[in-house]
Amino acid sequence: MSRPKVSVCIPAYNYARFMPEAIDSVLKQTFTDYEILIIDDCSHDNTKEVVSEYAKKDKRIRFKINLINIGMVNNWNACLAEAKGTYIKFLFCDDFLSSISALEEMVTILDGNPSISLVASSRNIVDGTSRTIKTLGHFRGTTVLSGEKVIVGCISRRKNLIGEPTVVMFRKKNAERGFLPYYRQIVDLEMWFHLLEQGCFAYLDRPLSAFRIHPDQQTLKNAFHFATIEDNFHIWDDYMSKPYINIGSFKKRYIQYDNIYKIWKMHLKGIIPRDRAVREIDVRYGFSHFIAYYPLYKIYKPLLKLYDKFRYK
Repeated sequence: MSRPKVSVCIPAYNYARFMPEAIDSVLKQTFTDYEILIIDDCSHDNTKEVVSEYAKKDKRIRFKINLINIGMVNNWNACLAEAKGTYIKFLFCDDFLSSISALEEMVTILDGNPSISLVASSRNIVDGTSRTIKTLGHFRGTTVLSGEKVIVGCISRRKNLIGEPTVVMFRKKNAERGFLPYYRQIVDLEMWFHLLEQGCFAYLDRPLSAFRIHPDQQTLKNAFHFATIEDNFHIWDDYMSKPYINIGSFKKRYIQYDNIYKIWKMHLKGIIPRDRAVREIDVRYGFSHFIAYYPLYKIYKPLLKLYDKFRYK
C-alpha cells in the first residue's frame, strides 16, 4: 500500500481475547487513510489466528510475528521502525478507540499546527468487560500548551498528566530515537517528554480512547516491583538538570526525598524486607539522612497535596 497518513500500531502479546474490539474500533473510524500494524511478540494464545482473519479481509492490516520474544519496550520500538505513516497512533490490544472520530480529530490538530508535537485526549477507564469505570483527564478544556510547561507539570506533580500510549498521537519523525529500553514502567512518559521538548502539546477534552484495567496487564505487574521507583530515579537523572525545569530548590529536594520514600513505603506494605529497603535507601540517599528528614516530609506532604489540588483544579 502507498504511504498512509497514520500508522495505528498495535504491539501484541497474549491478548487475543481483546484484539477484535481493538481492531474493530479502528475499522469504524471516520478517517480512513491509515494502516493497522500489528506486531506480535510470540504470543502463546490464538493471537495469530484472530489477526490473520482480519488481515485477509482488509489490506490496510499488516501483521508480523517476531522470531523471538523481544520484550515490551523493544516491541514498541519495532512498531515505530516498521510504521509507514506520517503520524503514529499506538493502540494497545487490550484497549480500544472509544470515538469513531478519534483519528480524524487528532490528525486535524497535527495537520493544522506544525508546532504541535504531541496530541492527547481524555480517556475512558474500562474494566475487563469494557464497562466504563470513569473518564480521566488532567487538563481543563481543549487547549494547546507549551511542551516544556507540561513536562514541568508532570515532574512537579509526580504524575503522568498526558496518559498512556493509546491516548496520544505524534509525528513519526519526532520519535525516531525510539523508547528508551532502560525504562520499564514510565517508558511512555519519558517519550512524551522527548516529544514535548520538540514542540507544543494539544489536549482534546473528549474521551477518544478507552484504557483497560485488568489483572494481567504488564504495567500493573511492574507497579509491584522496583520498576516504577527505578524509573523515577531515571527521570531525575535525565531531566531535573534541564534549564527549563523551573522548580524551586526546596521542591526539588522534596521530589528527590519522595522518590526515596517510595522505597520505604514498599517495605511498609510488605513488598520488600526492611533490610533491603535500608540498603537501597542508604546507597541512594543515606539512611540516617532519610530518617532525619522523615518528620518534615510527613508534615509537608499533605500540605503540598492540598496546594496542588487547588493550583491545578
